[in-house]
Amino acid sequence: MNILAIGDVVGSIGCDFLRSRLPGLKKLKGIDLVIANGENSADGNGILPASADHLFDSGVDVITAGNHTYRRKEIYDYLDRKENIIRPINFPEGTPGKGICIYDMGRIQVAVVNLMGTVFMENLKDPFDTLDEIVKMPDLPKIVMVDFHAEATGEKRALAFYADGRVSGIFGTHTHVQTADECLLPKKTAYITDVGMTGVIDSALGVKPELVIKKFRSKLPVRFENAKGACKMDCTLFAIDESTGLAVGVERMSIR
Repeated sequence: MNILAIGDVVGSIGCDFLRSRLPGLKKLKGIDLVIANGENSADGNGILPASADHLFDSGVDVITAGNHTYRRKEIYDYLDRKENIIRPINFPEGTPGKGICIYDMGRIQVAVVNLMGTVFMENLKDPFDTLDEIVKMPDLPKIVMVDFHAEATGEKRALAFYADGRVSGIFGTHTHVQTADECLLPKKTAYITDVGMTGVIDSALGVKPELVIKKFRSKLPVRFENAKGACKMDCTLFAIDESTGLAVGVERMSIR
């Protein structure tokens, strides 16, 4: 089975670029399932029902999120209603939405989990303890993909080794910068520290660089605006053995 993970989609320009490139890539690579991080897919910040619908209509099967999940109140009810959009599972009990999606493909099921780190992030439930709880869930499918939305590289790599052999693949999101460390870990869990970003190439994580520079230099609040220009779609392709649920390959890509 081929599973594609797409890095943080930034704004409507990122959504439109994904729509222009994803269908061809799915055909070229024989992709069975598409996961995309959509927590920044709305213009300005966060995710809205319209931007989530845009991603689904473009060929994304499951949307994951992160620390910007709840920036826009319009998404709260949507998170509860829609089965294939998830937020970090280690948010407190009672927050809108859910942290795991069991995607039923007929012949096989795939569990997609959204997990968030705690180093330089929100003080959420420990991701290592949460992972232990996930893998002990009754009737959990053999294939388990984890979007680990985290800041610190060390935390991401540590969790990956902790999960090695217990999940199919772990891909990091949040930093918007694609890393070059895709690999199969010793017990055949596929891993990459960060998938990257889908958005404008000449930008500061999708934002107009001059505004980010102003923020750093002035130390004052600055209203960010998404950049415009040529785009890329950073993504990683995971090849999973359906009989074992473990990975047999991982390929990093940046589609221009």
